[in-house]
Amino acid sequence: MAQPSARDRILDTAKRLFYRDGFRATGIDRIVAESGVAKMSLYRHFPSKDDLIAAFLDWRHDYWTSWFTAAVDARLARGEGLAAVADVLGEWFAQEDFRGCAFINAVAETGATDDPRHREQAVRHKRDLERYLGDVATRLGLASPDQVAEEVLLCVEGMIVRAQMDPGPRIVGAGRRLLARIERDT
Repeated sequence: MAQPSARDRILDTAKRLFYRDGFRATGIDRIVAESGVAKMSLYRHFPSKDDLIAAFLDWRHDYWTSWFTAAVDARLARGEGLAAVADVLGEWFAQEDFRGCAFINAVAETGATDDPRHREQAVRHKRDLERYLGDVATRLGLASPDQVAEEVLLCVEGMIVRAQMDPGPRIVGAGRRLLARIERDT
């Protein structure tokens, strides 16, 4: 089996370290050491740490969105309502490596003071998620799908932050109840 390219090894290492330890706490020297590439090779593929963070956020958007939508869609196909969103999030929260939302973390760590691309990527990720949730509301036949999407996204974001701060099954239960009220009241 062929060894992954230097770019892939760098990005794979950055994905793991950025998500687990954070953007500021993860230095370029550590990424170089753990990926087994030369520093010049890293800078050839990613001219700056901000470029590497942007590449990670692009990957994370594609990876997480694909996983989340497939998992929710599978539950919707079985006849579940909006509670499916809470249950899928609960699966994510139960993963050993769960460290919250990479996009919330990026904005919290880098804000508007660092590379503005990171905030723009986070906003785009959340906008895409809201659009998907509106599609879910439409498929469920709920009135005002755009409004439902806004409310569900607020629930999703709150659940993610709560799960990061105080993990446990209560969060999923509370999310299910809130989503059931949103579904019932529309």
